[in-house]
Amino acid sequence: MGTALAGISVVAGTVALAVVGLLLAHRFLSLDARESSNPAVGAIYAALYVMFGISLGFSLYLVWQEFEATRQTVEREAGSVERIYRLAERFPETERESVQELAVLYARTVAEEEWPAMARGEVHPRAAQLADELGAAVRELDPQGDAESALYSESLARLDDLKESRELRLLEVREGLPALLWIVLIGGAILTVACTYLLGTRNLWLHALATGTLAAAIALLLFTIGVLDYPFNSDVRVGPEAFELVSEAIGG
Repeated sequence: MGTALAGISVVAGTVALAVVGLLLAHRFLSLDARESSNPAVGAIYAALYVMFGISLGFSLYLVWQEFEATRQTVEREAGSVERIYRLAERFPETERESVQELAVLYARTVAEEEWPAMARGEVHPRAAQLADELGAAVRELDPQGDAESALYSESLARLDDLKESRELRLLEVREGLPALLWIVLIGGAILTVACTYLLGTRNLWLHALATGTLAAAIALLLFTIGVLDYPFNSDVRVGPEAFELVSEAIGG
């Protein structure tokens, strides 16, 4: 199921549940009782709405920032691979050949094989092996003179960047928002919608429209948070374009 279709299903299902709940409230709670409690319920609802709105907005901001940080991490990792390849060009052919071949193979494997694996929440073992082999090949370079020593030092620094970026990228495959925060968000959503049931109004259809609209907005925001929380396994994702570009640039 595509992300858009899943989103429509989630929103539609949430609206349906919210409206059914409202109809049940209208059936079992007298209109007079609800109308008489409107001032008290309205005050409580306003406070709840503000608290939940802040929590929802903060969570959306948090996952968006993390999504953008993941994109930058991927670009930094791909850039490190290309830089390692370029630095190796200045070493003798017998030494640079292994480094450059592994750099090309790593970029290609990450783009073509590891990305689909990450969409399934997995780590591709071949890409991990190639990262280790590339690191070993860089460390085996034998710099001669000050110029090559400087290149070697920079190669090691870029290798550290690659390793760190890779670890951060793979961490995002399996880590999302804390479960406690999801409990707060979902619980807050239920309370916010349910609180509208206690408001008394003689126009049931207008009440249902307002409740359904609120439920749709909350469901859409929660779904967006869920999609952005895992940046590799939906249609709205951090893609492998950075590695594809590097693979084309250094691998031809």
